[in-house]
Amino acid sequence: MDLRNKTITVGELLDDPRSKAVFQRRFGKLLRHPMAGAARVLTLRQLSEMAAVYLPQKTIQDTLKELEEL
Repeated sequence: MDLRNKTITVGELLDDPRSKAVFQRRFGKLLRHPMAGAARVLTLRQLSEMAAVYLPQKTIQDTLKELEEL
């Protein structure tokens, strides 16, 4: 999948069934958080930077790699 140098939005990723499945499998519980809807306007780069506070870098990199391979 073309992540457009991480400028693709979270909303675009969640609207695609393939990438949504990746997020659902890896972060299902977080997707049900009340603030998850607000993340739709963030770019993948912004989300990655914010997630680095809470998630190991390897998890983020593995997720990005999986999305790129779609």
